[in-house]
Amino acid sequence: MTQLFNRTARRIAMVALLATLTTPLAAQTGAGLSIQQTAQDMLKLFRPSVTGAYMAGQQALKDLRTDEAARYFSDAAQADWDNPILVERAFVALATDGQIGKAASTARRMLELDAGNELAELVVATEALKERRYGAAIRQLSTISQDSFSGITAGILRGWALVGDNRGDEAQALMVELGANGLEQFLVFHRALMAEASGDTDLALKLAGEAFEREPFVARMAEVYARMLANKGDFEAAGDVLDAFEAEGVTHPIIDDVREAIDAGRRPGVFASNVQVGAAEMFHGIGVALSRDGSADLALVFLRLGVYLDPGADVISLALGQLLDQAGQHQTANSIYDAIPNTSSLKPMAVVRVAQNLDATGDRAEAIRRLKNIVATRPDDLDAVSVLGDLLRYDEDYLGAADAYGKALEITGGEAPSDWRFYYVRGIAYERAKEWPKAEADFLEALELNPDQPQVLNYLGYSWIDQDMHLERALEMIEKAVEAQPQDGYIVDSLGWAFYKLDRMDEAVETLERAVMLLPNDPEINDHLGDAYWKVGRTLEARFQWNIARSVDSIGNVAERVAPKLADGLTPETETE
Repeated sequence: MTQLFNRTARRIAMVALLATLTTPLAAQTGAGLSIQQTAQDMLKLFRPSVTGAYMAGQQALKDLRTDEAARYFSDAAQADWDNPILVERAFVALATDGQIGKAASTARRMLELDAGNELAELVVATEALKERRYGAAIRQLSTISQDSFSGITAGILRGWALVGDNRGDEAQALMVELGANGLEQFLVFHRALMAEASGDTDLALKLAGEAFEREPFVARMAEVYARMLANKGDFEAAGDVLDAFEAEGVTHPIIDDVREAIDAGRRPGVFASNVQVGAAEMFHGIGVALSRDGSADLALVFLRLGVYLDPGADVISLALGQLLDQAGQHQTANSIYDAIPNTSSLKPMAVVRVAQNLDATGDRAEAIRRLKNIVATRPDDLDAVSVLGDLLRYDEDYLGAADAYGKALEITGGEAPSDWRFYYVRGIAYERAKEWPKAEADFLEALELNPDQPQVLNYLGYSWIDQDMHLERALEMIEKAVEAQPQDGYIVDSLGWAFYKLDRMDEAVETLERAVMLLPNDPEINDHLGDAYWKVGRTLEARFQWNIARSVDSIGNVAERVAPKLADGLTPETETE
């Protein structure tokens, strides 16, 4: 479910519809004044006593410091309860902080000031759905047009309210109507869940099969379809579904849970055990899609609504924590991970996330210690093993990292297409540890599994060029990598350096200039461009680039390398190897 909007065609539909959903978040007053006008114009609407709270709240919400944003905006709104801008910000901030009861109360005030605020209507209706006041939710949501993204979201939520009101046929008809807007493939999954919740298991199984056929590598698709098959007693077919999901080397704890039940001949039970669970999954899927689209604050609202409806949905909690991690709110994320019960199959994943956050906040030693403890007690925990390898590599324990990646390959078998990543990072670890034959073998193995992977093509190609090996083949590999990722400054630099090594200086200069434009403050790239300039007689520009390389080098390796160049120019002794 969390990947349903990850296909190109569907994403186009999402982008078109997202524009309408962001309107409530940037609400407009009845007089037509938009909150997206300049800050100066908006502040004229406020009394001086609330201006500071408003500005502090805006920055806090931008940073996803949701507790502070909720406090600032609530204070501002209480001081000016008739100001729609402040009330709108307050209910949004409260929702992002998970204070859904207070958010709904404030949203009702928002609707008194602006009856067309669709996000406020969604929040109020969600509270009604949570409290099993299905009729109220249906009435609240019926006023929202189905022509917008918020209208489709409201339509799905209304469908679940109809199921709760024992009107499953109407819910199915509504989903078909909504599907006419181009999201039929997304809606078929919810139609399956709604049919099962309404007691129509045959229709549910048919729709779940369609959803899985379209998205066979989405964990939620496989989980739900396998559950339905096993619940009807077809354990063999259920096992085949899970086998198909895992055939590409993908794994997920929720799949492991269903697998355990199926292998034991137990019916795993329905996924959407009630209306609230089903509606929560809707918020989950759309929330993740919004976060990928860059709408972090709105995504947070949706994920919080999902947890509100289904507090036991650990998958949603993990998605919520990940969104906060991406915003640098690691402590808040850790509090969410810590709240996942020890009995949950997702707890090990949460513990690994906590360790990653410890590293992100500067305590790498403690992060590594915890990961080593996890691996010692759960040696087959692929997530823990691979993250341990990454942190050891960042800590420059390259042989330790290579050993961890080797254990990861033992867990996976090393033959699935997705295993290219473990060969690649182990190759990096070996290369840094000066064990080039082992590194080269791993890079080549990674390309066997994923021949077009630009990072592998670039790393191996650059390494060959740096050692004056296989120059023509290396150039072809790097050109292929640049074609795949033309805006990656490091890969463009590799291409420029390949031209340099092949004595194609005009092309080297042109390409390295492009790399510097993409990454203007990378010391290695500036150093390379300086060497190329010197070779073509542009000595003043060469010294300028070497000076930049020296000034931006925080480690010191490049600064040490360019010092003799600045003194004596480029000579056989000072030329970058």
